Order: sequence, then structure tokens, then C-alpha cells
Amino acid sequence: MYRFLLTPRWLALHVVVLLVIPAFVFLGRWQFGRFEERSTSSHQTTANLSAAPVPVETLTAPGGGVPAKDRYRSVTVKGTFDATHQLLVRRRVQDSVVGFYVLTPLETGEGRGVLVNRGWVKAGATADASPEVPPPSTGEVTVTGRLQPSETEESSGIRDRKGLPPGQVLLINTEAIGRGLPYKLLGGYVDLTAQSPQAAAAPAPVPAPDVGGGGGLNLAYGVQWWLFIGIAVGGWALLIRREAADLRAEAVKKEQAEPVDA
Repeated sequence: MYRFLLTPRWLALHVVVLLVIPAFVFLGRWQFGRFEERSTSSHQTTANLSAAPVPVETLTAPGGGVPAKDRYRSVTVKGTFDATHQLLVRRRVQDSVVGFYVLTPLETGEGRGVLVNRGWVKAGATADASPEVPPPSTGEVTVTGRLQPSETEESSGIRDRKGLPPGQVLLINTEAIGRGLPYKLLGGYVDLTAQSPQAAAAPAPVPAPDVGGGGGLNLAYGVQWWLFIGIAVGGWALLIRREAADLRAEAVKKEQAEPVDA
């Protein structure tokens, strides 16, 4: 009755099912891995955002970097803004509007400094037009902000290029920007969240990151892929039973149609 399972059509179906099952297993495991990764990252980001501020020098140093575990960590730094080396970072979107980040070095003394992202300003009339930028405060200030790693093309997805208007960059790359400064930069940069004394006018603050659901969608997708395994196996078994039932019905019909010997 089940010899039909060895026909070419059914053998092809067996192969498809045997290929689909491990593929769905792999996709499910990949989504579960992404869930764990994003959940860990979400918990770390939440903890860093709520942690008490620490001096920036305790987390980064000149020529160093910012580990992933310290991203968004609240830090403080004291110094004076270097307005002569201020830069505008192009193609930064905030509230669905394209504009610039205002990147101002903060000299901390002893031949050191740190890049401070003072916030966002709307773009000018044209792509190359200079926007209106509130000047940085003069005198010594204490900045509080979120520590960020230096940007690269790989980490940001932004392709760097030359030929930009003077004073504009595409990436907040500490190493590249530091080559044009008379002091050494600490690794990474700081998104300003507070300043003392307060500035008379300032760019729009960069919003805190959206922690989101911590990979909840990845968990749902992982469960979905593994449910597809059950659907594939169940559908395969259902087709076999249906084919076998049809063959039995045909056999019974054939027997009933045969003449009975007197």
C-alpha cells in the first residue's frame, strides 16, 4: 500500500522536506541568537543610561577606544570649548529632519581634549549652506553626557568622502579629527546631555537611544520558524495518509467492480 512512497514524485517530496527541516532549524536558532544578543545589549544600555556619571578619563584615554560595554555610559568632563576647531557632522536625522551634529572639542588641560556632540541643528537652505549654530559657552564648563565610540564606515554605515565644505565631516572619527588638533583626543566622543553653567543657547539635544523590546521580534520569529517545522512534517504526513486512503478506496472500488464467479 505504501510502495507509492518510492515513486519519483514522492522521493522528490521527501528530499524537499528533509532539506526544509534543517533550514528552519538553522533560521530558528539564528533568530534565538539574535534575541539573546539584543536582550543583552538592551539590558547593558539600560544599565549604562541609569548609572551615576563617572569622569570620562576613567573609561577612555588618548589613542584608545570605547568598549561596547561602556557605550551610553554617563560621564562627566571639565574643560573649555575650542570653538576654532568646531565641526559640523553632515546627514544626521532627528525627528525625521535632516541636519547636522555640532561637534566641538573640549580642552581638558595637560594637552588633552575630548570631542563633545553639543546637539543637532537643522540644515541650511542647500546641502552646502552653513546652518545657524549657537556658539559654545566661553570659560570653563562641566559637561555631562553619554559616551560613544568613534565612528567608522563599518560601524555607522556611512560612507566617508572628501571634498566637503570646510568645517564639515561625515563621520565622528576621533583618530581622523585628532590629526588636525594641537592636543590629543580621548577615544570616542560624548553626546552632551547637560552643561554647567548652562549655555545661553544650544543646539537641540540628541535624544537617548530607544532601548526597544530587547529583541522580542527575534524571539517571535524564532518560534515561528520552529512552528514551520511542525507544519512541514505534519503536512508531509497528512499527504501520505491522504494518498494511502485514496489508494485503499480505489482498491475497494476495483474489488467491488470485479464480477463474482457463479
